Amino acid sequence: MSAEVQTEVQIKQAVMEMEPEPVEQQGIQPMDGSAVLIQGLKGQGVEVIFGYPGGAVLPIYDALYKDPIPHVLARHEQGAIHAAEGYARVSGKPGVVIATSGPGATNLVTGITDAMMDSLPLVVFTGQVASTVIGTDAFQEADIVGITQPITKHNYQVQNVEDLPRIIKEAFHIASTGRRGPVLVDIPKDISTAMFVTAEDRNAEVNLPGYQPTTTPNYLQIQKAAEAIAVAKKPLILAGAGVLHGQAMEELKTLLEKNRIPVTNTLLGLGGIAGDHELFLGMAGMHGTYTANMAISECDVLLNIGARFDDRLTGNLKTFAPNAKVIHIDIDPAEIGKNVPTEIPIVADSKEALKALLNQEFEAPDTAEWLNYLNGLTEEGPLWYNLDEHELLPQEAIQMIHRITKGNAIVTTDVGQHQMWAAQYYSLNNPDHWVTSGGLGTMGFGFPAAIGAQIAKPEARVVAIVGDGGFQMTAQELSLLQELRIPVKVVILNNGALGMVRQWQQTFYDERYSQSLIPVQPDFVKLAEAYDIKGYRVSKKEDAEKIFEEALLSDEPVLIDCRVKMLENVYPMVAPGKGLNEMIGVKRA
Repeated sequence: MSAEVQTEVQIKQAVMEMEPEPVEQQGIQPMDGSAVLIQGLKGQGVEVIFGYPGGAVLPIYDALYKDPIPHVLARHEQGAIHAAEGYARVSGKPGVVIATSGPGATNLVTGITDAMMDSLPLVVFTGQVASTVIGTDAFQEADIVGITQPITKHNYQVQNVEDLPRIIKEAFHIASTGRRGPVLVDIPKDISTAMFVTAEDRNAEVNLPGYQPTTTPNYLQIQKAAEAIAVAKKPLILAGAGVLHGQAMEELKTLLEKNRIPVTNTLLGLGGIAGDHELFLGMAGMHGTYTANMAISECDVLLNIGARFDDRLTGNLKTFAPNAKVIHIDIDPAEIGKNVPTEIPIVADSKEALKALLNQEFEAPDTAEWLNYLNGLTEEGPLWYNLDEHELLPQEAIQMIHRITKGNAIVTTDVGQHQMWAAQYYSLNNPDHWVTSGGLGTMGFGFPAAIGAQIAKPEARVVAIVGDGGFQMTAQELSLLQELRIPVKVVILNNGALGMVRQWQQTFYDERYSQSLIPVQPDFVKLAEAYDIKGYRVSKKEDAEKIFEEALLSDEPVLIDCRVKMLENVYPMVAPGKGLNEMIGVKRA
């Protein structure tokens, strides 16, 4: 048995071993709401639940004891939901979370918002106080339905146990179709113990007349897009996460190669096209490449596939793609025209839209001069950093990780400098290998997300690249690595600061480092060892390669405390309020 297969077997076995053997049940009918819930989850093919028990969900956990589904007991609800996000991002299946009422539910709010902004499918079940005391400020009561209405795709509070099978099916359907996102189901405790007596057809189809996402593109709009591309002199493709969610990578590759159109990615779209593809210009946006941002600024046709045109991508909207006819393919019609005026809107699934576009017969544009110009920009303004004789630079560390893992690892990150360096220097050649918090920018996301990603893909090598600030927000989840025998590699790029905050204070606040430096930290190696995990420290530049190689190629979970230069900044950069063509920190070759 290969090491990869053995690791997969061990992880699955470890997750299964967390649940006791099912208790024999004979003739127990009718079922209560909790049993109906567990049966409904099994009917949806749920492989793993991430959660944390409490009083309002005790009946549900009792049902789970009797009729097990593999369950991961996070050490904090935020760890549970970020792990579910990582699982959803890598597997493509909805991540399932259970938490109790009140503080258990409110601890999920950050992860729910994160999933909503990054279009990740989650189905979140929260316990609630009994129906009879809702609204009385009962112990551990919180109006989680009201709290989460703006940050969920949909949410429910179950009023009748007879509705539970239908609600479960609808929740999974809504979360995983159209523009994916989180759905919350709030279950009062008395509903979870109420007896279910109706002999409902459990195989009934979901019937939601008011929810019918458009997946097939309008033919006339596709025709207009083809005509615009055919006459373009400077066409550009902007590929967002919608390409990955729609599994449209091959169609994208065919379109750009057939027509010789250059392509750039958003932060969340990385991996939609191979990082070493000759037509790939790098990431666009605030810390994108000089070539990608100048291409957006000078193109005459911009084909946006599944990207939101958010502010970190566009910079100053007044100067964004000023010469371009914009074609926007998106499954969410609310995103089209929201920020950037769009001449050719196409509401559709990315894969279906690209297939339709490829079926159009049109002459490929002549892009030879345009591509030659862009190649010159890459030579003129490449990514760069100045080597330090004594201190290890974070960019060097990222490149070492890439070299040792051969670019094949699943990489997760928090938010901040390390995130941007990873996006710039860990060139992704595989789809669904990049797990990061984009829209919300959540500290503490990267490490638990790596746990979920590893459970989703036990055979993969998963590396969590995190900062010393963000890691301390969810470090307690280290206990899961040994408990589940999960070989996640945690790399802390430790610069003793909240790096991106410090960089902005240096650049825009005259170096007034107000509360951005972290003078006292735990000994991360000892912290790892306290959880029975092998810890490494990179403190000398000359030792880095050897330590990284030993740690990253291990079959065990490891933590690497990598000390890097504190005052290193992420460049190039688009300053707030500036356009993409006004980047600072561009080093001319």
